[in-house]
Amino acid sequence: MSNCNLSTFSPPILEDVVILSISTQLVTNYSRQVTPVYYPNHDGLDVKNSSFCNVTVSYTPFQQSDVVGVETWLPIENWNGRLQAAGGSGLGPGRFDMSYGNMAGAVGEGYATVSTDAGIATPLDPYSWVLDSPGKIDEVLVRHWGGDVLNDMAVIAKSAIQDFYGRPPEYSYFNGCSQGGRQGFDLAQNHPTAYDGIAASAPAIHWAQWAPAMFWPQLLMNTMNEYPHGCELDFLTILAVEECDGDDGIVDGIISNPRKCSFDPFAHVGINFTCLAEGKSMELSRAAAVIANASWAGPADSEGNFIWYGLNYGTDLSGDLTGMGIAATTCNNNTCKGDPIPLAYQWIQLFVEKDPDYDYLAITRGHYDEIMRTSGAEYDSIVASSNPNLTDFSRVGGKMITYHGLYDQVIPIQATEQYYENIGKFVPDVQGFYRFYEVPGLPHCFGNGQPTAVFDALRGWVENGTVPGSLPIILTNAHGEKNNRIICPYPERDVYNEWCGNPADVACFTCATD
Repeated sequence: MSNCNLSTFSPPILEDVVILSISTQLVTNYSRQVTPVYYPNHDGLDVKNSSFCNVTVSYTPFQQSDVVGVETWLPIENWNGRLQAAGGSGLGPGRFDMSYGNMAGAVGEGYATVSTDAGIATPLDPYSWVLDSPGKIDEVLVRHWGGDVLNDMAVIAKSAIQDFYGRPPEYSYFNGCSQGGRQGFDLAQNHPTAYDGIAASAPAIHWAQWAPAMFWPQLLMNTMNEYPHGCELDFLTILAVEECDGDDGIVDGIISNPRKCSFDPFAHVGINFTCLAEGKSMELSRAAAVIANASWAGPADSEGNFIWYGLNYGTDLSGDLTGMGIAATTCNNNTCKGDPIPLAYQWIQLFVEKDPDYDYLAITRGHYDEIMRTSGAEYDSIVASSNPNLTDFSRVGGKMITYHGLYDQVIPIQATEQYYENIGKFVPDVQGFYRFYEVPGLPHCFGNGQPTAVFDALRGWVENGTVPGSLPIILTNAHGEKNNRIICPYPERDVYNEWCGNPADVACFTCATD
């Protein structure tokens, strides 16, 4: 504990950077209940009475005025000799509640851990930092957010570890989901030696495409001036699941093989059903079929050409189950209006239109085409982490694992599948360093079926050469029953052996390709 003072730490060596300050704080009796929501790729844990040295470094890139803060937690008594960096979430690069939960889990398991705010003091309020003025983004902060300070975090953490423990970490890891997943891929592509292992799940690697694509069903509702009740979308989802559920060999209320699913929502227009949320009868509208179909198909331009991927059948479109749906509406006395995901319209207002007062409700179909084009043209070079050339990361021995839910209601899994396929054009033996797992029933990052053994598998691969095969999950079926299942390295998927006779028995599943 006596080492947790300023005299222990020397300024980290970074190019073109001015170190402004180093502060230390001894934290004792730290406790936090950490669920897998905050600690992706891991199981949850109850952190109790931990002690660590909090070392915070503030710096500014040369000839710039922004101040970046990097916070490193160094366990006092139980350091396991390893670093586990924590990724961000949403528009937050780090050093806010989600990242602190990730760090708490890491320090509770004996890892040194680190997070960066990328110079953004209020990450959950993009209106406070994205724009310098209407019509002009704060390019420095946006580029920091996009990833140009990610390697600094690794350098600073390793420097603090060397000073505090007198030796470098034996192994270094990065852990994240969504924004954190995107950051992990950015590191693998641009800083291949920063970490030995990267757990990067549900990655937002095509940010400039999927962020405005989330607005697609809202645009169509505004164009039609028709806003289906969430119950209608939920009913169509139930019908799609009923039709395609058995395609994987098990009737459990979950579509585990969406590639085989072909469902026509228009065939059910006019059907009466009971809205369970409100306890009343409804008639399925054609508008609901249009919106559901568009959400599954993905955005198309004014000529009907593909722009971006849609979501899988079975995904929560209304947000009633997950609290976040791209086709969400709010209804009062049978009058409904659109309820878009904030990140979707914030991206359009601030990053594309560069006007915090831009009326996103007035977007026309033709202008939406322009928004999608502009978003990619302006921001792919800043925030995209979709370069499939992972040759350098593979060559230095880096290892990476990704999981992505088949029911992800935010980031279409098809884009992650395509990225995996593209890696093979540069590194034929993709599975020699990268494993990708598709998870039935799982929404964005966390929820039903969330894998909790990913990080342990990554560590075993990095440190012992134990190549990950199938990983365990617990999947809750439509009857609320928890079943032990497996997920398999893409392009394989779990296949139920019908001769086994017990879909609750993990031994009844094997990995195979379609």
